[in-house]
Amino acid sequence: MKGTTITLIFLQLIFSLNNQGFSQENRPNIVVILCDDLGYGDLACYGHPHIKTPNLDNMAAQGIRFTDFYSSAPVCSPSRVGLLTGRSPNRAGVFDWIPPARDPKPDAREQVHMQSEETTIPMLLKQAGYATAMAGKWHCNSIFNSTEQPQPDDAGFDHWLGTHNNAAPSHANPSNFVRNGNAVGEIIGYSCQIVADEGISWIKKHKQGKPDQPFFMYLAFHEPHEPVASPAELTNGYLDIASNKKEATYFANVENIDLAVGKVLEALKELSIENNTLVIFTADNGPETLNRYPNASYSYGSPDPLRGMKLWTTEAGFRVAGIMYWPNEIRPGQTSNQPVSALDFLPTFCELAGKELPENIALDGTSFLPVLQGEKIKRDKPLIWTYYNSLNEHQVAMRDGDWKVLVKLDLQQKYQNLNNKNIHDIRSAKFIDFEVYKVSEDIHEDDNLSNENNPTIKKLKKKLKKNYKELLGDSFIWTVRD
Repeated sequence: MKGTTITLIFLQLIFSLNNQGFSQENRPNIVVILCDDLGYGDLACYGHPHIKTPNLDNMAAQGIRFTDFYSSAPVCSPSRVGLLTGRSPNRAGVFDWIPPARDPKPDAREQVHMQSEETTIPMLLKQAGYATAMAGKWHCNSIFNSTEQPQPDDAGFDHWLGTHNNAAPSHANPSNFVRNGNAVGEIIGYSCQIVADEGISWIKKHKQGKPDQPFFMYLAFHEPHEPVASPAELTNGYLDIASNKKEATYFANVENIDLAVGKVLEALKELSIENNTLVIFTADNGPETLNRYPNASYSYGSPDPLRGMKLWTTEAGFRVAGIMYWPNEIRPGQTSNQPVSALDFLPTFCELAGKELPENIALDGTSFLPVLQGEKIKRDKPLIWTYYNSLNEHQVAMRDGDWKVLVKLDLQQKYQNLNNKNIHDIRSAKFIDFEVYKVSEDIHEDDNLSNENNPTIKKLKKKLKKNYKELLGDSFIWTVRD
């Protein structure tokens, strides 16, 4: 009887371990590739009629392509903070893109950064025994490469090559990269290729020194964000198709991204680590609007078939490309319409690494591992976005299952930052207009069902109000310097 009890306990333990994550021996490497301002419809596998993206198309064909993948914000800085923390960026106090800190601003934007109290993916994976590295666009603070604010190494990266914001003076031969705190100077080549080469070089060096240690790599391409520059040989291939040379340059910019991704995938194959590496390709937000500001003359990104653009809370603002490839675990040729978010990365990666989630931290994502096996993702709460500076009228959005809900707040003005001077207006704002769409069937958000008097619509509105109030109550409020 005693022996039987011990056997049962042992079997229960094995079952528990098998369902909590991967063993120490087969934990996967993880590579996240993030593009900047890539349109939902900019890849061939997402319907673009002209841009050549064979590597990404093949990655989707050999893995899984998500039709309903979401970034954590409709603009760059908060999107990146949300990705790294698994939390709505509002909780971290990052509400809009972060300008470089200069003189004190009336809304305290010069202070904004991802604070040291935030727990990030690389921090947690390091604790689980992973090596970590990043290359590309950082844009998570207003003071870059300074001890005044946390930098990529403070966020958990062992090695980093980054820029504060965009590649400058353009994607061609950028001169503003910093490696592990040291300015590099001009690098000959194009930004996405430079970032890919840095990542590949680090992986090779790491695998030579510690071949059995898994790694996490974050590659944040600057493309296709302005200022756009592309190789002439790629641009020339689109001159007969595009409406003008600038559009041809944009098309070539996306093709150059595809070539950089192909280079990374080929390196993983050459190192014989392809099969046990999860590679994720996605974007920080939707495409820029052509000529929205003076330097946006190359912004020919496509939101099709979505409504809106970058900075909108309609689908095109944050529904983005999402492709995952992992030969050991993902059955080839899948397409999933389940809503998945960059907020889901942290809980998923912790599960893969066998790392318990941090306690007493409000996370907004959940593990997406079930969908890789053809199962449903279970969410305790819906996906919610609040962007107080939206170009459309509705500042709050929620995705809950098949449904999308938008709401307008009666604010006195738009806000790029929350602080002690404007928080009263925000907290007292009322909901004055709802829009409700069944986006599983109405991807362009054409048929507004908000006026239908049925229990589902009422429940959705109530759920949005509840989750928005919770998020606002937990949002970090900056203090304006007098």
